[in-house]
Amino acid sequence: MNMSSNTERGAVATSTVVIAALAVFSVAFAELSIWAYVNYMDQKNNVDSKVSTAVAEAEKSLGDKLETDFQEREKQPLKSFAGPSDYGTLGFKYPKTWSVYISNDGVKGGGYEAFFSPGSVPSVDSDTSRYALHVTILNKSYEQVIGGYENLVKKGDLKTSSVKANGQDGTRLDGNFSKDIRGAAVVFKIRDKTAIVQTEADTFKPDFEALIQTITFVE
Repeated sequence: MNMSSNTERGAVATSTVVIAALAVFSVAFAELSIWAYVNYMDQKNNVDSKVSTAVAEAEKSLGDKLETDFQEREKQPLKSFAGPSDYGTLGFKYPKTWSVYISNDGVKGGGYEAFFSPGSVPSVDSDTSRYALHVTILNKSYEQVIGGYENLVKKGDLKTSSVKANGQDGTRLDGNFSKDIRGAAVVFKIRDKTAIVQTEADTFKPDFEALIQTITFVE
């Protein structure tokens, strides 16, 4: 009888241990499952967020490219500009989306001056107006005009380089022409006069680079 009782108590004790172990395992497994699920959902949300951000950025990039391509196509075909014959008939090609305003046609002397800008040309009387292109033909010698930029070059505001158009050498200037105007200009001697073709904002540099490749004039 005693042996039977001891055996039963041993079986009960073993069962209790097994049940307790299973309970602990079940709790641990449940906690692990909850942790794994929470971690999965967190990762999923992060991935979804990253995917959404990437899609939005890709759509914006594509939209910007399409808009840029559209604007470039709208500039074609290029228009032809020709200045007065008395001033060397300066000519070049420019985007058809640009407007031009001639503030001084040179008929009464005092030089020739024209302003170009996409859409409408801003007021030429405003100090805050900036132009895609500013064309000036001065009744001054080439040396005088180049000398007028000497201080800015010495200060480092402008950098000079050589440029050629219509088979003639000229000077290119890049940098800050004033506190508010940054851009580029090319300067050429035309007969006894000097022509300055300038962009007043880096935004228009690509158009300016293409434009100066088409410059012609009568020497």
